[in-house]
Amino acid sequence: MVVVWGRLVNQFSLMARFGGWANERLYGAVSGLSEDAYRKDGGAFFGSIHNTLNHLLVVDRLWTGRIEGRDRGITALDQILHDDFSSLREARTAEDRRLIDVVDGLSDAALERPVTYRRIIGDGEQKTRCDHILLTLFNHQTHHRGQVHVLLTQAGIVPPPLDVVFFLEEIGFS
Repeated sequence: MVVVWGRLVNQFSLMARFGGWANERLYGAVSGLSEDAYRKDGGAFFGSIHNTLNHLLVVDRLWTGRIEGRDRGITALDQILHDDFSSLREARTAEDRRLIDVVDGLSDAALERPVTYRRIIGDGEQKTRCDHILLTLFNHQTHHRGQVHVLLTQAGIVPPPLDVVFFLEEIGFS
């Protein structure tokens, strides 16, 4: 992996790569669950691990589509894109690679430009800077990965550490 440091865009590049790493670790832990535990409503905002992981994919597709100015077919925040773990995991891996490509393709000027979009909930157009969208996206990922972390603990699985410093150590940048 090649990461050029120093410019703001590359901090987002780092976070996109971190997200892929964290998702891979999280999905690895989830793969040890029974189907019942995977789908059990554990009281998280979207209920189950399955629904929460789908929600993460939904929102990542929604925001990247907005950045690119294209419709990615998202109609609801609780939309189930994949109803089985295997295809969801495959789609997650592909989306993580796609997010890296999107972020790596943004110039500093593109990061500062406003993105116009319509919210899923509510009316009217919204405008948000591209870099603020990315901050929102990465924060959102961390928030819901934390919920999955708790649900794994409730299911008796020791979740993996998902801190950025562990990722940096693993890639040899500490």
